[in-house]
Amino acid sequence: MMNARWDYGDGVRLTRNVRNDGTYPGLDPGDFLVRRGSIGYVVDVGTFLQDQIIYSVNFLDEGKVVGCREEELIGVDDPWTPSKFEFREKVRSAKGLSVNGEVLVALGAVGEVIKVIRDAPGGVAYHVHFDSLAGRVLQIPEAALEALEAKE
Repeated sequence: MMNARWDYGDGVRLTRNVRNDGTYPGLDPGDFLVRRGSIGYVVDVGTFLQDQIIYSVNFLDEGKVVGCREEELIGVDDPWTPSKFEFREKVRSAKGLSVNGEVLVALGAVGEVIKVIRDAPGGVAYHVHFDSLAGRVLQIPEAALEALEAKE
């Protein structure tokens, strides 16, 4: 069996929001389960398709036991920087964004977060693909983005 990073009773923190993939009883697929940053405790370690370790994590505050992949978890004592947005979330530019004086992204342009960079100099930043800038990904500081719903 693969080497599991955590064992029964270990405290872990969720690094991204988890939604129901269809395996959580009583809720529809896609329904929200547990928010990123939540702390839980490993109650079981198993595998999926023989190549992924799945941890059953009891999130006591939420009253839910949820299956999590290893890449969705960090140790409870590992450094954690909360972020405003997360992977796959739609965002809007809060200002015009330029590189070397050339405006690449207009104010209000819609994009999608491709990666969250929690340890970027100056605070949390994101790799964002803007609809108006096909094929390019820019690293954008958190302060230059706002939630898509904010102006709708």
